[in-house]
Amino acid sequence: MLGIAALKELGDGTGELKSMRTGPRHLRKGVASSLLEHIIGEARRRGLRRLSLETGSGPAFEPALALYRKRGFIDGEAFAEYHRSDFNQFLHLAL
Repeated sequence: MLGIAALKELGDGTGELKSMRTGPRHLRKGVASSLLEHIIGEARRRGLRRLSLETGSGPAFEPALALYRKRGFIDGEAFAEYHRSDFNQFLHLAL
């Protein structure tokens, strides 16, 4: 398995990138970028107007954050049933 990604529709015209993981043997080979493009394309195909995600903070999350920001995600407010904490952060992409 190269990687996995999950998209959840939130019911208000928005979606959440619930999970995205790359298999350890396939890191830094473009798998995450391909998965992200697929999820964005699927969100557009479903007519969603925004794609959001919740993730952690700190050095371990920097590679993923760089990928999301490179693709146009911007920092924003908590969404759905999430609550802001010192550890998490929220990113959004207008579709």
